[in-house]
Amino acid sequence: MNVTRAIGLVTVLGALAASSGSPVDAQQSRPPVVDATNLRMQPEQGMTSMTVLGDPSKPGIYVVRNRFAAGNTSRPHYHDQDRFVTVIKGTWFTDEGDVFRREKMVPIRQGGFMYHPANLHHYDGSNDGEEVIVQIMGMGPVKTVQTEVDASGKPVGSNPAARPQ
Repeated sequence: MNVTRAIGLVTVLGALAASSGSPVDAQQSRPPVVDATNLRMQPEQGMTSMTVLGDPSKPGIYVVRNRFAAGNTSRPHYHDQDRFVTVIKGTWFTDEGDVFRREKMVPIRQGGFMYHPANLHHYDGSNDGEEVIVQIMGMGPVKTVQTEVDASGKPVGSNPAARPQ
């Protein structure tokens, strides 16, 4: 790593630390990743999510790890904040839009990355028989809105527009 890049990295890390309080304060105010509340990712649990740092429902940076069991995917939705996703394990599949089309999902291999800009309608998960783990970073608070519709445009599933008023 050259000196300019190292200085840039230190500057970014310093800005993050300054925006969220001192590292000592952050350590004292948040619980450990794995503790008595049983924040673990077990293979038999299907889709699981574990917060590694911060809290997606509160202001500030957060890091979450999501595990998709083999063949498990989310349904069409969007987030109201930018999110940055790195594939930690397996091949993650994703597509954009409100109509779920498993056959159109695009693979992103282990080590790959995807930027989800705010309000990008998408869905993602495991599509090929292996579990997938992704790490998601963003700034909170973030809200997720379900948007799935069928091919004719009629809301389905947990899309709020599908619920009776």
